[in-house]
Amino acid sequence: MTSKQQKSERIKQYMALALQPVMVGPKERSEITRNLDHIAELAFAAKNVTEIELPVRLYTIPEGALQGFTDEIFDWDHVDYIDRLAIEIPGKETEYLGELARGLDAFIIAQAKVVHPEFPERFFNCAFVINRQGEVIHKHYKMQVFAREHSTVPHDVWDKWIELYGEGLDAFFPVVDTEIGRLGCIICMEGSFPETTRGLAMNGAELVYRPSYPEPYVSNGMWEVQNRARAMDNTLYMVCPNPASYAPAVESKFPLDMFGGKSMVVDYQGRIIGCHESGGTASYAGAIINIEALREYREQTLWGNFLKDLRTEQYRLIYDQPLYEKNRCLDRPPLKHTENDKVLRAAVDRVFDRGIWKRPSRSKIN
Repeated sequence: MTSKQQKSERIKQYMALALQPVMVGPKERSEITRNLDHIAELAFAAKNVTEIELPVRLYTIPEGALQGFTDEIFDWDHVDYIDRLAIEIPGKETEYLGELARGLDAFIIAQAKVVHPEFPERFFNCAFVINRQGEVIHKHYKMQVFAREHSTVPHDVWDKWIELYGEGLDAFFPVVDTEIGRLGCIICMEGSFPETTRGLAMNGAELVYRPSYPEPYVSNGMWEVQNRARAMDNTLYMVCPNPASYAPAVESKFPLDMFGGKSMVVDYQGRIIGCHESGGTASYAGAIINIEALREYREQTLWGNFLKDLRTEQYRLIYDQPLYEKNRCLDRPPLKHTENDKVLRAAVDRVFDRGIWKRPSRSKIN
């Protein structure tokens, strides 16, 4: 049998927490420590309450909780951000979180904008898993970005990426097998696309980390719909931390509720089993994770384990023709807002020009 076919030891039920910290946007790497200290305080406070029920084995930290969204809000130059705020993995920030994981006796999943040794003058948006021993055991590089995000994604450096990592699932949809289940990661905008979670599911994921989403897309229901759909479509758990209030800079006089909270945990049938409804102040959502029940359900049901029914040949036709330009950042860093808007507009036009979409009768585009 292959390693993916072998039976594993029984995994006891445990609590997973979606931490909802307040963020302060740093402008220098040294200012990240303030956010880390706050996360640690919140994590230990949550542990003291939640472990009355079951041991907490997983703490998840939302996107932006370490570095804020400084480059996006202030439209920083990509290379300048590398010099000022991007981090290394491993580095002092992951060492801090590693010590926290040891103190909590739990896994931590977090996100940061990071440098990559193979791509000088580029930074990537990266989710990473730290085990109970404080070691970084897994990294995922964000593949789909928000229109105002400056991060490089693998598709932007496609040719070099596949030269380094190949074209298999592990190159784009990596999953790590752990004592609390098989873990995968997507970040923010990636959850808006069914393919990202499906890729993880096809690679064996049982629990997927998905942080964060901004307003008004939390209060209008988009965040919830996406999280529940990704869980149900792939028969897996989703743990989805979202930030509380956000001070864009250290000198900001008042924090802003730009994300709306609603951190949540969703089970493998798409049901919300833990949710913190409000934003504003630091808090968390938590729920029981039962990996054995998930595995039994996948094995026994002939209905809700939809992955088994994929008729892959017919779905492959959808993606025969590329839409979005690859290799955009092989020879230059990602663009600032004004220039990037032109790229996005060209992508919109491409869908219309191919006849996939039909223009409105009062189109503003000649």
